[in-house]
Amino acid sequence: EEHRKAGYQEIKTPQIMDSKLWKVSGHWDKYKENNFVTQYEERPFLVKPMNCPGGMLVYKANIKSYKDLPLKVGEIGIVHRTELSGVLAGLFRVIQFTQDDAHIFCADEKQTEKEITGIIDLITKFYKKFKLEFDHIELSTRPEKRIGSDKDWDTAENILESVLKKAKIKYKINKGDGAFYGPKIDFHIKDSLERTWQLSTIQLDFSLPERFELEYVGEDNKR
Repeated sequence: EEHRKAGYQEIKTPQIMDSKLWKVSGHWDKYKENNFVTQYEERPFLVKPMNCPGGMLVYKANIKSYKDLPLKVGEIGIVHRTELSGVLAGLFRVIQFTQDDAHIFCADEKQTEKEITGIIDLITKFYKKFKLEFDHIELSTRPEKRIGSDKDWDTAENILESVLKKAKIKYKINKGDGAFYGPKIDFHIKDSLERTWQLSTIQLDFSLPERFELEYVGEDNKR
């Protein structure tokens, strides 16, 4: 109900996807050993560790106009990641989990800032509902091994920092701990043993739309 109120369309992407999609996204090279690989019609497929390539394909399903943006697609998606049995722990380190995940496609920086603010509001609303308090919030910046240009990383980090400052949210810089495709805002909570865990995350990604050649028709009628 909350997702619908916030303008999200619900989607469902396949549980296994062709390895070529994960090679385009960069996840194959980066995380191959952390994934479950299976064969289908003599081709390697991944049991999905995250929903990103599926979200890109949903966008590509038909031609988009600037009037369609921002496009907000949400998926309550089941994902699998290999973990050594010795490190599995309670509800925090697991092999399979269900992710309340969304991909929001924006036309420009102004739209992007507005949508990030909306995600922060939605996360806060859900956490309050379950009486969960944030221990701290981090801005995780570019890692050493990454994809995308430095210019795009500068823009993405500046947008995230600008949103946090405008909302007067206290945050720490977690240098070098961003995703390999973009920086992120991470929300941490404490468990009963006073250990902190990163749960919700807002990631700003310029690389995957470029790699999957996503386009929209602008006001000038050009792609």
